[in-house]
Amino acid sequence: MAIETIKGMLPAYAKDMRLNFSTVLTEAGAPGLTEKQIAAIAVSVALSTKCQVLVEQMEKFAQDFLTEEEYQGAQIATSIMSMNNIYYRFTHLVSNDEYTKLPARLRMNQMANPGLDKTTFELASIAVSAVNGCGMCVDSHEKNLRDLGVSSQGIQSAVRIAAVLFSVSVSLAN
Repeated sequence: MAIETIKGMLPAYAKDMRLNFSTVLTEAGAPGLTEKQIAAIAVSVALSTKCQVLVEQMEKFAQDFLTEEEYQGAQIATSIMSMNNIYYRFTHLVSNDEYTKLPARLRMNQMANPGLDKTTFELASIAVSAVNGCGMCVDSHEKNLRDLGVSSQGIQSAVRIAAVLFSVSVSLAN
């Protein structure tokens, strides 16, 4: 129902997004991912878009797949990545490499036990990092996911979900 609600709200010009939206949120449309992983990524990305209706509907969608603790894990991924993506994008983009040698001094204790298994947390993190445009973070999460045994197709699926949900949020705002 949540997917149909969003699809019904999309303007005519977003026909491709309507089709992509209903596809990427399924195991068949997101090869290499489980329903739980798809739901966690969807919640994390929706939160990062700050599109209230998308957040509400992705919360409803995720209720069938995530426990409350796992839902909070998706929130933690978005919160921490929103901070890290800005900080590490800065250190990567600034020409003065002195900043990469300074300690970040940013608390990230919740990453130790975020409420999601490590693979799902990393998938949500790479999706949010892709939305936020932090190349250094995307590289780091991609390496972690490969080390955890996630296929290229699974990683691509996470980023495809991020791309489609972000596009949907833009279409809903116009």
